[in-house]
Amino acid sequence: MEFILGALGASGAVCFTNPLEVVKTRFQLQGELKKSGNYKVHYRNFAHALYVVAKNEGPLALQKGLMPAIGFQVFLNGSRLGIFDIAQKKKWLLKKDGNISLAKSALVGAGAGMLGGFLASPLGLLKIHFQSNSAQSIAVGHQHKNIGTIRGLQSLYVQYGVVRGLWRGATGAMVRIGVASAMQLSTMGLMNEALVKHGLLTNDQKVLCTLVSSMLGGILMAVVMAPFDLVSTRLYNQGVDSNGRGILYKSYLECMTKTFKQEGIHGLYKGVFPCYLRLGPHVVLSMTFWDMLRQVEKKVSNRINKPHPH
Repeated sequence: MEFILGALGASGAVCFTNPLEVVKTRFQLQGELKKSGNYKVHYRNFAHALYVVAKNEGPLALQKGLMPAIGFQVFLNGSRLGIFDIAQKKKWLLKKDGNISLAKSALVGAGAGMLGGFLASPLGLLKIHFQSNSAQSIAVGHQHKNIGTIRGLQSLYVQYGVVRGLWRGATGAMVRIGVASAMQLSTMGLMNEALVKHGLLTNDQKVLCTLVSSMLGGILMAVVMAPFDLVSTRLYNQGVDSNGRGILYKSYLECMTKTFKQEGIHGLYKGVFPCYLRLGPHVVLSMTFWDMLRQVEKKVSNRINKPHPH
């Protein structure tokens, strides 16, 4: 049940935040491996990017990649939120004094996130391919042909096999999600605890507490994970040769160093603002939906297990 609730919470959130993901992906691929001023800027800022995409490709283009994005969230958050929920119920995240351990929370969050990232990687790959695909006049990055989710997975497998086809770029996704998950799940628990401890909110205000802590945690997550997110996007989106090997980057480290050398620190933080605008609402919605579903499940379970008077 923990895994189902985590998947449902994140799937509901992605329906609202996918347009922000499309814009973030375009920013991260704009001017790839080119110094500032040496490429045409199609997307000047967040609002301009929304307008340009809608104008050139139609409003529905802002929901590109929605189906693989939902599947990605099912595997990713079904695993990581489900595992984290079990860890909370088993009290594996607590110190001897009963308070939440930051180290344990980060470790469990990172491990659960990396597992979820690995399982969801093929759908994450397709999601980036779909979201980067655009009208030629505003195209950025390598352009992959959009043939649908199921056919896309089949094509990757037939052409390149399991590792270089379906799980291409999985390392980048696992690092990105491991870092993000460690930050999100550990800080959320500590912020919830701090809000209640200092009397700002009460245990009875569970949803509001989750909402506030998710918003604050989202800011920290965006700043820390932006370079990892950019590398993951570029590894997924790069073109490949006939053997399925990346044309631009042979490894995670090469992508990171090449980007920094050609584009500087600014290059690693391309799309950080849309990253937060996407990440903030997604974290808030997914964690709030997840927490609400857990509360409902808990009430239903208590009613079912409540002894009936004879």
